[in-house]
Amino acid sequence: MNPEPATAPPANPPASPSRWKWILWLPVWLLLIPIIGWATLAIYFDLRIPFLRVPLALIFPLVILAAWIFGKRWKALALSLGAFGLVLVWWLNIPAPSTGDWQPDLAVLPTADISGNQVTIHNIRNCDYRTETDFDVRYYDKTESLDDLRSVDLYLVTWGSPHIAHTMASFGFSNGDHICFSIETRKQKGQGYSAIKGMFRQFTLTYIVADERDLVRLRTNYRKGEEACLYRIRMSPEQMRNLFLDYLRRANELAAHPEWYNAVTDNCTTAIRTQRAANERQPWNWRMLINGHLDELLYERGVIATNLPFAELKKKSNINARGQAADKDPEFSKRIREGLPEL
Repeated sequence: MNPEPATAPPANPPASPSRWKWILWLPVWLLLIPIIGWATLAIYFDLRIPFLRVPLALIFPLVILAAWIFGKRWKALALSLGAFGLVLVWWLNIPAPSTGDWQPDLAVLPTADISGNQVTIHNIRNCDYRTETDFDVRYYDKTESLDDLRSVDLYLVTWGSPHIAHTMASFGFSNGDHICFSIETRKQKGQGYSAIKGMFRQFTLTYIVADERDLVRLRTNYRKGEEACLYRIRMSPEQMRNLFLDYLRRANELAAHPEWYNAVTDNCTTAIRTQRAANERQPWNWRMLINGHLDELLYERGVIATNLPFAELKKKSNINARGQAADKDPEFSKRIREGLPEL
């Protein structure tokens, strides 16, 4: 008898059922890993019982991991989502503090009285700096007419990475006044900023309303390594008025009801967009989050001057040298705008 010929194995053997299960569960794990990681960090940073923070931040992911190793997958998935949901509900309901041992330059909150075309702003800050950390805090009140509003300017301040910036808006009036807004964290004494902590319930949100000799001069003259660019913004009188009132109303809201700062969803740039009604917001763009490139976006949309190549516009908009030359001059706001590209 002739032996039967050997059958060659198929070139591409079918995937085993267990392999398909791994593939089908992969999207679930790709979702669970970041949300469980976030919940673990939320427990570590935001639990207000210090001696429980580390133990619970360790136990939480270990229990979920054990459920996936030793239990059935559907039960482990239900446990993971349920645990995340509980942490999220707890986290969202942590109240922002209205009192605290605040840093001196953040201790007093601004408010505004709005009556028709007249606005009176209380507690406009004007720190007199000797160094970045050595200063006298001063405040004053100011009444302005919305009919005298003439300009809106944007400050884009970078340091270290060119991809991340701090933004500030300044409103100019026909009498030469400039009122500057900076959306920042309201820190307690001894508390330093951290981008990671800024994604959790670590800092309250504050709208600083200040003289440009405070907010701008701090960055051009006293903080090392910061570069400030000043861009004129193209807006109609009605748009200027509405934006100015948006800032003032938001400052009043935060003075009455504190809220948490968030480095992603409620920071110095995203808050400018979200303080406006949804139907009035500019279309979302990634450069609103990676805001060191925000000026590129405004250039493309024609919101800032476009009569120069962007690189040249950015160079001419840098005001560090002008700020250092003007320093304590009462005409500081006027001098830093000399030679700025026009709209």
